[in-house]
Amino acid sequence: MSLRARGLVGAAGGPFELDVAPGDAVAITGPSGAGKSVLLRMIADLDPHEGSVSLGGTDCAAMSGPEWRKRVAYLAAEPGWWHDMAAPHFPNRAEAEAMMPELGLAPALLDQPIHRLSTGERLRLALIRTLLNHPSVLLLDEPTGPLDPEATKRVETLLRERQTKGTALVVVTHDAALADRLGAKKMHLEDGFLTPR
Repeated sequence: MSLRARGLVGAAGGPFELDVAPGDAVAITGPSGAGKSVLLRMIADLDPHEGSVSLGGTDCAAMSGPEWRKRVAYLAAEPGWWHDMAAPHFPNRAEAEAMMPELGLAPALLDQPIHRLSTGERLRLALIRTLLNHPSVLLLDEPTGPLDPEATKRVETLLRERQTKGTALVVVTHDAALADRLGAKKMHLEDGFLTPR
């Protein structure tokens, strides 16, 4: 389903206009502190904003917050965890384990305390946690920032597979090559303005 934002205004600036069709990607660049993460959080209805965001013609305001964020899923650069162990974050362990090899992760990681996992392991596990909800749109904040080249390749392969199945991507990144590999439309956020690149 298409994501559409109109007149979006908040702490990141604006008004912002954004359209992402199913299977397409938009990559947002900009200097640190420009509000790129805040923009993603506004789209996810996590930060205060004015204006409208809709998915497949249904306005965000017509859905509950949890339902919207299941369909328009935000993955932070430093994902949150609310249990000490990894496994309780995955209601369907078998489904999670089935995805882990694609991202170079051993299923035994689910039996580890979160604080013992590396930053890259936590990020990839959080991506799996997000994908298990089968979102229509993925809002990704530096999804490969802390990853080594092999893990980056695996994440990009998985994201491209999701694109072929119709998932739309909005990616905040400092990596222009990542945007190219995802075939993303490039936009730049600076001084409160979002402009094509």
